[in-house]
Amino acid sequence: MSQEKVKDHKLKAVPKLPETDTVEFEDKVGECPLCYGTGMEIVPGKGARICSCRQLKKQTGQFESVRLPKRYDGFHFHNYKPQTPSQTEALKRSMSFAMEYPAVDQGLVLMGTVGVGKTHLAVSILKGLTERGFTCLFYEFSSLLKEIQDSYNPATQSSELSVLTPVLSAEVLVLDELGASKPTDWVRDTMTHIINTRYNEKKFTIFTTNYLDERPDAREDVLEDRIGVRARSRLYEMCKTVIIKGEDFRKTFDRSYRS
Repeated sequence: MSQEKVKDHKLKAVPKLPETDTVEFEDKVGECPLCYGTGMEIVPGKGARICSCRQLKKQTGQFESVRLPKRYDGFHFHNYKPQTPSQTEALKRSMSFAMEYPAVDQGLVLMGTVGVGKTHLAVSILKGLTERGFTCLFYEFSSLLKEIQDSYNPATQSSELSVLTPVLSAEVLVLDELGASKPTDWVRDTMTHIINTRYNEKKFTIFTTNYLDERPDAREDVLEDRIGVRARSRLYEMCKTVIIKGEDFRKTFDRSYRS
């Protein structure tokens, strides 16, 4: 019986490493040790597939357009650790929003004292939606107001629309630390404009805030004090309020010796 000659088909997408000077070659084609810059990695016994480094680069680019601060790179649903029943419920509602959008009726107001994980959940929602291909945007409330103020043009007595346009048009917006800025008439008017525009355009918004609806004591402000009666009234219709209770998790970072 004659023996068939087996042809050797070389994969052009994955270059053959030279027998010498391997380090120099890696420096030329890329830093990834799996694909050597080709974008394709070989899986023994299975063939070739898109390298995980390309997926990571794509994901990084997506998140850059969302304007997520570097500090929140590690925020995901899987590493949010509920410590109270309200945190468990908040995690459930946040995950449901991320999975069910756009088949949802309202946005969310994640409300609670400092350090209970409001921003962690809001960022996790944005990451989940961004990975699904939706246009999302993150802004810290005070930073947004600062950008609007910095764009003010004395000649026209108006702010550049380029600052507000993405805020008003994003499919899903996270506005973090709502009410954090001093509640001047200008702040309230700006906040009301953003809320009303997104409401009228049926855009969904996730708000986080340290201010509650019930006054803890006579000296403390409630959310209505910070953003105005009209804006808070609109939020009742736009968003489901999720109250999160618990201890400030940031206290766990203080490892200093205490006598």
